[in-house]
Amino acid sequence: MLLSSAPDLMPTLARGKHRSPKQGACFMEFASYLAGERWSDHPSCTHGAIAALARDINDLSSDDGRARLTSLIHRVVGLTSDDPGFGMAVALQAARAALPIASMERQRALAVALLSFDPEVGAATRSALDQSPDLERWARTYLASARLRPQHTRRTVESIIHTSVSGIAFACIDDADARLHSLLREAIEAAEDAMRTAAREKLAQFILAR
Repeated sequence: MLLSSAPDLMPTLARGKHRSPKQGACFMEFASYLAGERWSDHPSCTHGAIAALARDINDLSSDDGRARLTSLIHRVVGLTSDDPGFGMAVALQAARAALPIASMERQRALAVALLSFDPEVGAATRSALDQSPDLERWARTYLASARLRPQHTRRTVESIIHTSVSGIAFACIDDADARLHSLLREAIEAAEDAMRTAAREKLAQFILAR
C-alpha cells in the first residue's frame, strides 16, 4: 500500500513558483525537494547560473517538454562552484546556442554579450558568430561606437541567460523543446566537467604542498 501511494507524494513539474509540493514544482523547487533543503526555487545546492537557466527553461518549455526535464533534476543537486567565471561560462554557452535562431533583436543583444565577455573569441563563440557574419559586423560596430564597459555581475549573467532561453523558446522553429532540453543537459555536463577538473587541481595542489 505504501509503495502504491508513494508517487502521489512527489511534486509535478509546472510553470512558476509554488507554495508547496502539493501545488506542483518548478525544476529548481523539485531540486530543493530532492536535496532536503527548505522549499525554494533558489536552493543553495545549485549554482545560481545553472539554477537561472533551469528556471527559465522550465517556464518556457511546453508541458510535454517540461515533463522530459525531470530526468535532469537530480544532476543539479550539488552542482556548485566558487569559480568567479563559472556563471558567465554558463551564460555564454546559452548565448551561443540561441544566437543562430533567435529574433533579430535578441540576436544583436547576444552577439554584443559574446563579443563583450569572450573578447578573444574562442572556438565555440567563433562557430556561433560565423553563422551570422553580418550580425558580428553590426555588433562590433555597435561596441566601437557605444564604448560600453561590460559589467560581469549576477544580473548580467541572468539577463544573458533569459535572453538566450527566450530566443530559443520563441524562435520560428519546430524543435524548441528539444533545443531547450539539450541546452540544459549540455550546460549541466559542462558544469560537471568543470567541477571534476577543479577537484583534480585541488587534489594535485594538496599533494604538492605536503
